[in-house]
Amino acid sequence: MVELQPRCAKYAVLIPVLNEGQTILAQLARMQAANCPADVILSDGGSQDGSTEMNRLSSLGVRSLLVTSERGLGTALRHGIGYALEQGYEGVITIDGNGKDGVEAIPRFVELLDEGYDFVQGSRFIAGGQCENTPLDRYLGIRCFIAPLISFASGFRFTDPTNGFKGLSRGLLTDSRLALLREDLSSFNFQFYLNYRAPLLGFKVVEVPVSRVYPKTGPTPTKIVGLRHRVKLVSEFLKTIVGFYNPP
Repeated sequence: MVELQPRCAKYAVLIPVLNEGQTILAQLARMQAANCPADVILSDGGSQDGSTEMNRLSSLGVRSLLVTSERGLGTALRHGIGYALEQGYEGVITIDGNGKDGVEAIPRFVELLDEGYDFVQGSRFIAGGQCENTPLDRYLGIRCFIAPLISFASGFRFTDPTNGFKGLSRGLLTDSRLALLREDLSSFNFQFYLNYRAPLLGFKVVEVPVSRVYPKTGPTPTKIVGLRHRVKLVSEFLKTIVGFYNPP
């Protein structure tokens, strides 16, 4: 862990990254230009492409860089959340590092956390949201499979639960009934688990409109590549909504 700036804000924006290249640098520049009202923490799963060079990150306003040799989205998020809690932040806003998300929505997440919401879920599919160039298989998977099932299981109507743009209060992150910093929440299941458990445990949940724009051409910016990853995602999702990952 390397701290590049002093702590300045009440909340932290946590970005999990792995070899995001120029995309993450452009995203950080957009956040800096938008006067992001939260400290920025990068949780790096071991990038080898030079995108996490410390001087460059410092110039783009990154507060801290965490590096782990352990792979997995959930692992990166757990490491970052653990660090943010140790640093005394009142909440964490997670956002992907692949440039698809509209960072201009971050102030709204801060406002809702300040209003007392524990779990703020970004959605491209509600009024005011923006959804562009989403691959058809992903669109159908979210709208016709994941969203309806997790809504039924959790008791809260989610429209975009796979969206990594989320706001999480300190109260939620530290609740022993969630026990979020467990090693078995190391992959896609971490985010599914949040959406499934937060409403069931009575936390204050809301969706907020965000933009998620995929490039018109070229490869889809995603870590979910190939049949093996898709099978793993579906398996972890189904295990989550039947309570497999609930703490004893």
